[in-house]
Amino acid sequence: MGLSLIWLWLILIAVSLRGPLKVIEKQVVALIGPQSSAIAHMISFIANGLQVPLISYAATDPTLSSLQFPFFLRTTQSDWYQMAAVADIVSFYEWKEVIAIFLDDDYGRNGIAALTDALAKKMSKISYKLPLPINYNLSDMIYVLNQSKSLGPRVFVVHINPDSQLRFFDAVEKLKMTGSDYVWLMTDWFSTTLDSFPPKNESYLSTLEGVVGLRPYIPQTIQKRAFLSRWRKLQQNELVHSGLTTYGLYAYDTVWIVARSIDNLLQQAGGNISFSLSSMLNGTTSDKLQLGKLKVFDSGELLMNILSQTNFTGLTGKIHFTPDRNLIGSGYEIINIVQQEIHTVGYWSNFSGLSISPPKAVKNKETAVTRINQNLKIVTWPGGKSEKPRGWVIANDDRPLRIGFPRRASFTDFVTLNNDSHQVLGYCIDLFYAARKLVPYDVPFRFEPFGTGLANPSYDELVTMVADDVFDAVVGDIAIVTNRTRIVDFTQPYVSTGLVIVAPIDNSESSAWVFLKPFTPEMWGVTALSFLIIAVVIWILEHRVNDDFRGPPKRQIITMFLFSFSTLFKTNQENTVSTLGRMVMVVWLFLLLVITSSYTASLTSILTVQQLSSPITGIESLITSSSFIGYQVGSFAYSYLRDNLNISPSRLISLRSPEEFESALRRGSGNGGVMAIVDELPYVELFLQNRTDFGIIGRPFTKSGWGFAFQKDSPLATDMSTAILKLAENGKLQEIHKKWFCQLGCPADRRKDSEPNQLHLSSFWALYLLSGAVTLLALVVFLFRTIRQYIRYKRKQADPSSPSNTRCSQVIYSFFDFIDEKEEAIKRIFAHDTSQPQTNGA
Repeated sequence: MGLSLIWLWLILIAVSLRGPLKVIEKQVVALIGPQSSAIAHMISFIANGLQVPLISYAATDPTLSSLQFPFFLRTTQSDWYQMAAVADIVSFYEWKEVIAIFLDDDYGRNGIAALTDALAKKMSKISYKLPLPINYNLSDMIYVLNQSKSLGPRVFVVHINPDSQLRFFDAVEKLKMTGSDYVWLMTDWFSTTLDSFPPKNESYLSTLEGVVGLRPYIPQTIQKRAFLSRWRKLQQNELVHSGLTTYGLYAYDTVWIVARSIDNLLQQAGGNISFSLSSMLNGTTSDKLQLGKLKVFDSGELLMNILSQTNFTGLTGKIHFTPDRNLIGSGYEIINIVQQEIHTVGYWSNFSGLSISPPKAVKNKETAVTRINQNLKIVTWPGGKSEKPRGWVIANDDRPLRIGFPRRASFTDFVTLNNDSHQVLGYCIDLFYAARKLVPYDVPFRFEPFGTGLANPSYDELVTMVADDVFDAVVGDIAIVTNRTRIVDFTQPYVSTGLVIVAPIDNSESSAWVFLKPFTPEMWGVTALSFLIIAVVIWILEHRVNDDFRGPPKRQIITMFLFSFSTLFKTNQENTVSTLGRMVMVVWLFLLLVITSSYTASLTSILTVQQLSSPITGIESLITSSSFIGYQVGSFAYSYLRDNLNISPSRLISLRSPEEFESALRRGSGNGGVMAIVDELPYVELFLQNRTDFGIIGRPFTKSGWGFAFQKDSPLATDMSTAILKLAENGKLQEIHKKWFCQLGCPADRRKDSEPNQLHLSSFWALYLLSGAVTLLALVVFLFRTIRQYIRYKRKQADPSSPSNTRCSQVIYSFFDFIDEKEEAIKRIFAHDTSQPQTNGA
């Protein structure tokens, strides 16, 4: 059957819902349309029941899927791809938050839902969703846009229906939202609207400076250029009055796809088309619509399979579908309005991402490629600037940033409110002002106190107020702890801190055995063993040549050990004579020099360190004791001691000021006070500045820091962190610290470790190894030389007539006897034996 006959079976549906229902009363084999995604949802249910394929060239709702609607086919690109393109643009310019303005119907809501998923993959999000009524007017748009002016993000994604009068931008201009702080990203409704205007009418572009939009990309082909040429002739002849949009091209190709598919169906069915009554609608009647008479298209499933297997090249390029019946599109063109002209600044496709070159030809199936070298041409933004907009504003003069601060009653050097001048003062406040100067934009703000000033407020409650949007940020001595990081974002720490123990200290006399503390037991043992080894080795090396090391055995033993230990005090009266002995002594004295110097320094440190007057030696002993423990009101120390260390709350005593700290520590745990106080290091250092009777026990047992708290995902938190790092690098941070805490000298670090700083063997093993190696080498050389002398001596003394077999024990005894002889006596024997033949010969 020819194409002329196929047109009898092809019905083109109007946009309204009533039109399709009237058409469906007739026996139809395919439905083209509608243009609305919302209507497509309703018609798809009927198409499913009657098994009539519904082919839409404009319904882009991503939820119109083949799983729910097996007889729905889309010949345009799904909004799932369009929202992925928007997300890639947002990610390319490193924006983290956007505001979505959308039509409150299936098309708008489902499109924005797809955008939410796409942005989440790029670590961005829609911070605010502002819906417009379906039949919105100018006042509706002004109301919605007015809502957005008080919000932080300035990147807007607008997803509405084509607006033939561009009323949306009239509202934008009236509200003066066209400045350089704003970013307007439009989905393809924008390009559809622009393309529908007559070519000569370009005055409408004057209000669109800097707007960025998406347009479905259609490759330039001979067919497309010829068709556009014919369309322009129709416009010149005033036969048509609007421009041709991409959806018009999709509609043209859709008609041809359906016509070819029906032709193919008739060929396979032998020209026979049949329908059968639907039992689902029996008994359902209406004055205008007899639903009970509707019939099911028997070949609907076959026609749907033919449509989904389309491989056709039309005006929009090559047309074929994925297994889930979505059109494999060629991507999107990214347009930018500059000086009343439409500029193409790049392209997007699902397989190549953002690029300044048109997408390559699409293969039969999409290929996932790692998106590197993403790029776009220079974009002109609202206000005529080419620099990338920041994409958000923290505050403005009408709504300045609400910054809370703790109104402290103690340790007011950190932050306080001056009751007379009502100024906010303190170390933390000065630091905030210094960091704010390094932020590259203005931050209007106002300070708001938290607390009565009579007692320190709860810092956990203060941080929670940031999460609850009572404050935009909190500035002060806020500790960065785990439970707080879950609800707010902190800046880079500007102070390193941690919980420490402070207790009374005393300069009482040291223990009688304090002289043993500089060395560990292993160090003492190795050192004593070294003295014994050196004594034995020096005696061996000096015994044959040095009269000081000879004599009765008792005298030799006393001399040997006295010599070794006297080297420690340089009082030895015996001198080494042998070269090997002197070599060993040089290395040994160097080792002693290092050891004695280290011992002296360590003992001096131990004797001058303040000794504890309480039995607390660290956090472990504090936990196991039953004594009372003090903490500062408002500090996280209470929750840490209770929850993390499982200390009973009945043992924890709240203290409000340094004066209460001192009083409680002096009274002690048994007299209504506390044995120790647990608090953060900066407070303790300030407390100890003019108090020498107390000190820090051990080292901080938690690691933390102080930072400024901001609401989650606040961009200002990142910029303030960068500013704090700059302050640390240029020394300004230390200057502010000295200004507040070092006027009379910085607080001394009065810490007492639970164990003394002993010297370990690991610190000196290299020296001991060197000394041992030299000693061993000298001993080996001595034995080698002595054995050679002994062999020579035995040869001279040997009797040829005596038996040659000698016991090993006799050799050993003889060898020791030889060693015991003086070196000079052995040399005289050798000298006498050498000169004897010459005397006989004379």
